[in-house]
Amino acid sequence: MVQVSVVVPVHDQEAWLPAALTSLLAQTLQDWECVVVDDGSPGDVAAGLAAAGDDPRVRLVRLAVSGGLGAALNHGLALTTAALVAYLPADDVWHAHHLEDLVTALEGAPDAPLAVAGVRHDGDASTPGQIAGEPLQLVQVLHRRTDERWTERAELTTDDLGRMLWDRLLAGREPVRTGRVSCEWTAHPRQRHRVLREPWGGLNPYRARYRVQEPLRLQSSVGHLHDEVEHYRRFRERPPVPRAADGLRILLVGELAHNPERILALAERGHELHGLWTDTPVWFNTVGPLPFGHVQEVPRHRWREAVRELQPDIIYGLLNWQAVPFAHEVLTAGLGVPFVWHFKEGPWFSRQHGHWAELVELHLRSDGVVYSSPELREWFSVSVPGTRGRASHILDGDLPKAEWLVGEQSSLLSAEDGDVHTVIAGRPMGPPPEVLGALAGAGVHVHVYSEKAHSQMRDWVEAVRRVAPGHLHLHPQVDQEDWIREFSQYDAGWLHDIRSFNGGDLHAATWDDLNYPARLGTLAAAGVPMIQRDNSGSVVATQNLVREHDLGVFWREPEDLVQALRDTSRMDGLRKSVWTQRSLFTFDAHVDGLLSFFRGVLADGS
Repeated sequence: MVQVSVVVPVHDQEAWLPAALTSLLAQTLQDWECVVVDDGSPGDVAAGLAAAGDDPRVRLVRLAVSGGLGAALNHGLALTTAALVAYLPADDVWHAHHLEDLVTALEGAPDAPLAVAGVRHDGDASTPGQIAGEPLQLVQVLHRRTDERWTERAELTTDDLGRMLWDRLLAGREPVRTGRVSCEWTAHPRQRHRVLREPWGGLNPYRARYRVQEPLRLQSSVGHLHDEVEHYRRFRERPPVPRAADGLRILLVGELAHNPERILALAERGHELHGLWTDTPVWFNTVGPLPFGHVQEVPRHRWREAVRELQPDIIYGLLNWQAVPFAHEVLTAGLGVPFVWHFKEGPWFSRQHGHWAELVELHLRSDGVVYSSPELREWFSVSVPGTRGRASHILDGDLPKAEWLVGEQSSLLSAEDGDVHTVIAGRPMGPPPEVLGALAGAGVHVHVYSEKAHSQMRDWVEAVRRVAPGHLHLHPQVDQEDWIREFSQYDAGWLHDIRSFNGGDLHAATWDDLNYPARLGTLAAAGVPMIQRDNSGSVVATQNLVREHDLGVFWREPEDLVQALRDTSRMDGLRKSVWTQRSLFTFDAHVDGLLSFFRGVLADGS
C-alpha cells in the first residue's frame, strides 16, 4: 500500500493544474497515489494532466456536474487507499519537501489527527500554521484516514473548512506543526472562498459560478445562514397556477435583488414566467435557477435561439446596475419582443463601472421604463432629456411579497424597562457613533440585525460601544417570516441616515437622495415607525414618502430625536399609521398596476 493519498479537486482552474502537478511530481517523498477530481469543470481538465506525463500514480475522474468541493473531496477519498491523506487544490503548489515534512511530523506525534505545514499566501506573506482569519487550508494539511467525510453541498455550503471536516478530525485535540513553510495558497479572485464571501461574493455569485441547480443552504464565514431549502419550501411545493386565457408569457432578464419571491405574484395571476440571468451577479443580485420554483430557466449559453423559440409576449429587464450590460445585450439583440426596463440602483454606479452608455440606451430604447421612485424618474428627465415623456411607471423594484405579512405585533421592549429601543434591520448605514452616544445618554438603545455588522463593520461597532456602552445590541439576521414578531418590539427603526445637500437641484442629487432602501418594506411590514434625518429643502425620496404617508419622525439634532421618540402619544399614532398602510409596501399591491403598464406597452407596439 502506498504511504500517502493525494486528492486534487479541480473546477474551472485548468490553467493552474500543470504547476500543481509538477510540484507533486517533484516531491522528495515519492510513495504516493493521486486522483484528480474534475468537479464538472467547464474547461478541459484532461489537457492539464499532460504535465504528469504517463505517470501511473496520477489518474483523472470526471464528475458530470459540479457537486461542490465536499462531494469532490469525498469522491477522491473513496477512490484512494493510503492511511494518510493530503490535498492539493489545482491552483496551489507544494514545495519539494512538503509531503516529507508532514509525514515526519505526523509520525512523531502519534496522538495528533493531522499535521499542518507553514504556508505562503497573499503574495509574499507566510505563516507557520493557520493563516489569521482563515481556516486551515487544504494545501497545508495531511491527516490520518478516518471514516469522517467532508460536508457536502446538500447539507451546507461554506468556506469554513473547519465546519466541513477539520473540527471533527481534531475533536478538541491539537494538530502537529512541521515548523516550516512548504506550500503556497495562491491568491486570485476566482478562488472558491472569495466567490462565497460577501460583499462581492456570496450566495448568488456562487450559484452562477458553479451552475447550481438546486436550492442552497449556504453560510460563509462573514455572513448569515441562507437556508433556501426551508425558506422557499412553501413556494416550491405549491402546484403551479395554469396560464390564464389572457395570461402573458413574461421573460425576466437580469436579476431579482432582494425579496426575489415577489415575482411569483405574477405567476399567481396566471402569467407564465421564464428567467434569463446575468452571469456576473454580486451577493444581493438574485439569479436562477430560482430556489422557489415556478420560473422556467432559459439556457444562458444559447439564449438568443432559446428566446426566439420561446416567443415571449414581453421582456421584463431588471433591476440593479450589475444587470445593465446583459440587459442591454438582450435589448439590442434584435429579438422583436417589447422590452420594459425596470431600474432600481443608482445610475452613478454605471458611470463608475463603465456602462453609462448602455444604461442610457436602456432608458431611451426600451418600450417602457419602470423607475423605483418619482425622484429617480425626475433625475433621468434632466440627466437624459430624451426620457422625458416616454412611457414610464413607478414601482420600487424589490418590495417584499404580501404573503410574509402574517401574525400579530409583539409587545414593545420599552414597556418593560422604560427606555426607548430602536432597530437597524440590516447593515448600519449610519447613524454616526457620536449620535448614538448622545442618544444613549437619554436612554435610547439601538439593536442591529446583521451578521455583516459583526464582521464587516467592526470599527463602527467598536466605536459605538465606546461612546454608548450597554446601548448597542447585536442580533442575527431575521428572515421575512419573523419580521413582524421580531421587529415590532421596537419603538422605531432607522432608514439610511443621510445628509442631503442638493438644495432641490436634481443635478446635485446622490443615490442616497433618490433611493428607497430595502429596509423600508421590512419596517413597514412590522408596523415600525421610521427614523429619517430632516433634509428639508432637498429632494430626498424617502423623506417625501415618509411625510406623504405619515410613517415616521424627522430630526436634525439628537435632542430632536429624543424628544420625538419620547412623545408616546405621537409614536403610538405613527405605529398605527404604519401598520394600517403596510400592504402598500408589498409587491402584490402593485402587480395589477405593473401588468396594466405591460399591456399598455404591448398595445402601443401593436
